[in-house]
Amino acid sequence: MNTLFDEEIRSHHSMRDHLLTLVSDADLGYELPGQNPTLGGLLIELGDLQGVYTHSFATFTLDWKHRQLPPPATVTVAGLRSWFDAQDAAMKAALDRFTDEELRIDRIDRGGFVASPFVQHQVYREAVYIFYGKLSVYLKALEIDGGEQWAGWVG
Repeated sequence: MNTLFDEEIRSHHSMRDHLLTLVSDADLGYELPGQNPTLGGLLIELGDLQGVYTHSFATFTLDWKHRQLPPPATVTVAGLRSWFDAQDAAMKAALDRFTDEELRIDRIDRGGFVASPFVQHQVYREAVYIFYGKLSVYLKALEIDGGEQWAGWVG
């Protein structure tokens, strides 16, 4: 067992959880012009991304078509919180099976290179922060202040 989820990933997910304290159910339906998803749809995409990476930790293959858990039937703040809690539990379980040493062994096929679970988590972290950049645009469009915590972590 290792502490990667608790010491690294959990803090990155805290920004997602913070965002869910800032928005309302009505805000989740907000859609930017063009071919953009609703805010709720973007959060579903973020959760699906987490599912893809969770699956890669469990199977050692990055499969972009895999979704770990189905999204909530109705997209609400409470439903998203519950769904993300389940996603977090699944990711933690997938990662907890590795020892600290096993986290450093290249074993996850990314379709072009093979990464260790530790490197895979680093790539996942970067993808999460790309989503936070996208979510920042929605917060600004909705005129929601993310607060000092959001500004300090995301900008």
